[in-house]
Amino acid sequence: MQDRALGDGAAPAPRHPYQIRDYRLFWICRFSGVIATLSMVVVLGWQVYDIARSDYGMSRSVAAFQLGILGLVQFVPLFLLTPVAGLAADRFDRRRVAALSMGIDMLVAAGLGLATWFEILSLPLLFALAALHGVARIFLGPALNSLAPNIVPAAMIPRAIAMNSIAWQFASVLGPAAGGLLYAIFPTLPYIVSVGLLALGASLVLMIKPLRKPDVDRTVHPWRQVRDGLRFVWNDRFLLGAISLDLFAVLLGGVTALLPVFARDILRVGPEGLGWMRAAPAVGAGVVALWLSVKPMERNVGVKMLWAVGAYGLATAIFGFSRSLAFSLVLLVGLGAADMISVFVRSSLVQLNTPDAMRGRVSSISGLAISASNELGELQSGVAAALLGATGAVIFGGAGAVLVTLIWAMAFPELKNARTFAPAYRE
Repeated sequence: MQDRALGDGAAPAPRHPYQIRDYRLFWICRFSGVIATLSMVVVLGWQVYDIARSDYGMSRSVAAFQLGILGLVQFVPLFLLTPVAGLAADRFDRRRVAALSMGIDMLVAAGLGLATWFEILSLPLLFALAALHGVARIFLGPALNSLAPNIVPAAMIPRAIAMNSIAWQFASVLGPAAGGLLYAIFPTLPYIVSVGLLALGASLVLMIKPLRKPDVDRTVHPWRQVRDGLRFVWNDRFLLGAISLDLFAVLLGGVTALLPVFARDILRVGPEGLGWMRAAPAVGAGVVALWLSVKPMERNVGVKMLWAVGAYGLATAIFGFSRSLAFSLVLLVGLGAADMISVFVRSSLVQLNTPDAMRGRVSSISGLAISASNELGELQSGVAAALLGATGAVIFGGAGAVLVTLIWAMAFPELKNARTFAPAYRE
């Protein structure tokens, strides 16, 4: 059930998430925040690789390894603070936690903008600000992800997740593209825009009406609650399989970290081309998310998730062979479409198989797995690129993602046996 009444008894029940005021605020907050973050991140990756090549005189392979270091410095705070972030989302006002996290990211964007303006960028400074960005992300994820199920009725959660994905994916198209284009116009401009968008997102999330706090036993010691969240995921083979599948598949198959290498030295398309390549997966994902918001998936959802992860790995491997920008963009669009199907199914099943009192902690664990797959995937890509070259690293990673999918399909039959999105916990 919804956590609070949407109106008086005469008001018609909402039939779509957009009919709920607070969900609209949530959606715009998410949309603006993702544009800001990804615009900032794509420029940050370009600056790390470009400075490593030009200012430090590093070779292509050594500079590519710096992109791996960039992922590592973001992952370390994520790893250390994930238990605290999940507990914060379950014990405190999720709106305020989200707003504070966006405020921290505003400071990161402002710092990067000032350093770019005064031309004092260095690898240590970029890595330090990237680590602070990781701190903001780990608190923002569980708080925002746990808000939506409190705003919409349980039966509407799959559709709300599709709409959330539309916000994420279309912002993922605009953010990287805007970051690359704005940087080409004036290097400080993408950071200025990010500050404004993050301020907007923080204001909107605070405009959401106060929510009923999760029914968490506050007499239990906080660290025991953290342990209970970890034990809950570990003992639920379905949740463990779904979360770990994403972790290992994207850890191996992530191509995003090496896109600056392809943009600068392989395809030679510059920061503008990097922006389009970073945006391309979100184009495919956004189209799929839009379709799922109109016609949500209902049957054989587990099998479809497994096929989607396999397709993601295959598209990644083929991308490594491409030397055409147009063909590379097509592959990245297909990769994003496959990933969206996997994200939609996994997110819906995880939310509906988790009681509300556990959602913050389970979301933080899921967020850690996603961040580990992204940031440690960047480290893996950087190391593999240093050993195999960028092309070899991408092909190896894509093939590994396909292999992981086959292993998980056999090791976790609960995944392929998931037929529908029927909730395991009713509120």
